[in-house]
Amino acid sequence: MNTPARTFALFISDLHLQVSHPRTAEAFFGFLAERATHAERLYLLGDIFEYWAGDDDLADPFHQQVIGAIRAVSDGGTAVYWLAGNRDFLVGPGFAEAAGLSLLEEPHVITAGGRRIALVHGDAQCTADLKYMAFRAQVRDRAWQQQFLGMPLAQRKAIIAGLREGSREAQAGKSYEIMDVAPSSVGALFDEADATVIIHGHTHRPAVHDTGGKLRYVLPDWELDAEPKRGGWIELAQDGTLTRHDVGWAG
Repeated sequence: MNTPARTFALFISDLHLQVSHPRTAEAFFGFLAERATHAERLYLLGDIFEYWAGDDDLADPFHQQVIGAIRAVSDGGTAVYWLAGNRDFLVGPGFAEAAGLSLLEEPHVITAGGRRIALVHGDAQCTADLKYMAFRAQVRDRAWQQQFLGMPLAQRKAIIAGLREGSREAQAGKSYEIMDVAPSSVGALFDEADATVIIHGHTHRPAVHDTGGKLRYVLPDWELDAEPKRGGWIELAQDGTLTRHDVGWAG
């Protein structure tokens, strides 16, 4: 069996890991062991967990399993980076230390083969969804987070469960256009980052969009416990070449 060639970077997002979706978790663990260990860098671009209530939940057995799998990649020599999503923005230094990764602010820009590539989760660019943007501003506020993290863990989880249910109901009444990234925000990001490529997740609408020679790669979400099965990642070569990959599964 040939060992896969070592690549510059891999990008994934929107796994929404949770104990009730074991096949998705196993697919992620397989990706880490078989793919990420052969890359120089691994970028986790948000919503890796279905939710994260705070770093005082590190001892949860499922969380320990995920942390251990990421740590094995980091210990093997792959640099691992984490960019917060709208579900796991409360991941903090405790998680980062346990998993052996570095926390990033967005937009984060990397360069390969002369190309400047801007990395974001994608939710900050959904500016047509005014209610979500107001909510995002509230929960990303440092004072709000400190107050929330001061609550007992069980209370935080109950609040998050209510927010998740409210989010599902709200999304049912919104159009795809409102929940997608706004062209004006994408253009502003290209300009702000002085980038020719953007990679993001969040929308669960994988595609490659070409706007005047500037490319926007949208990552897929992962779902191996229901139909249709889906998932994948983007690979970046040293020369700047970007390649999309789909998760393989049996049956």
